Amino acid sequence: MANKSSDVIAAFTKGLRVIEAFDAQHPRLSVAGTAVRTGLDRATARRCLLTLVAEGYALHDGKYFTLTPRVLRLGMAALATLPLAQIVQPWLDQLSERVGQSASVAIRDDTEIVYLARAAQKRVMSIGLMPGSRLPAHCTSLGRVLLAALSEAEARAIVERSDLVPHTALSVTDPDEIMTRVAAARTEGFAIIDQEVEIGLRSIAVPLIDGHGRIVAALNLGMAATQERADSLAETYLPELRRVQAGLARVIG
Repeated sequence: MANKSSDVIAAFTKGLRVIEAFDAQHPRLSVAGTAVRTGLDRATARRCLLTLVAEGYALHDGKYFTLTPRVLRLGMAALATLPLAQIVQPWLDQLSERVGQSASVAIRDDTEIVYLARAAQKRVMSIGLMPGSRLPAHCTSLGRVLLAALSEAEARAIVERSDLVPHTALSVTDPDEIMTRVAAARTEGFAIIDQEVEIGLRSIAVPLIDGHGRIVAALNLGMAATQERADSLAETYLPELRRVQAGLARVIG
């Protein structure tokens, strides 16, 4: 049954918008910055931020607000209950151990990917990735595989409303070129990213398919650019990724 407007708590909705305003590109926000990112007036943004501080979900240095680890409680519990996250974790642990690289599984949420599970051998990125972390879909191997699962029109619509600001000098920012690479991922069944998210990081991803043939998530391996040439990733790692992909296809409902 659809919710009546009278059943919706407006203040709670605004508080959630404030929490979502923080991300990897905006880890610190002022009242004014929060108002801009949420579309709320400054007084409302300020009250929401101070409420988060009062409840231990944020810190305030007098000008800027930052979220505290406590906010992870809001998402970690939900992620932990997802059957997919529980199913893939041991497979990731074993894959990561076999190849000596970090392995991850993610799903798509509009223009972003959300990490569900991860097994890290070493820290390659400057930001620490964990379940619940988000990155743009258009410039990640996981994201391009997931975009490839959509129709051409659906994928293009997502790319065109994405924030295409380059993360590195190697980032692909032209929508047509991004779509060309998404099309290649659709044809080849995998995607490779060469330092588009962060200099020094390469990755290769494949889709995860359930027992009904639907792409439900993506699996990748990430490694330092000093370890592997981009043109050798498929030869080196694709067989192991395919092995896990096939195994999970038998157990994902």
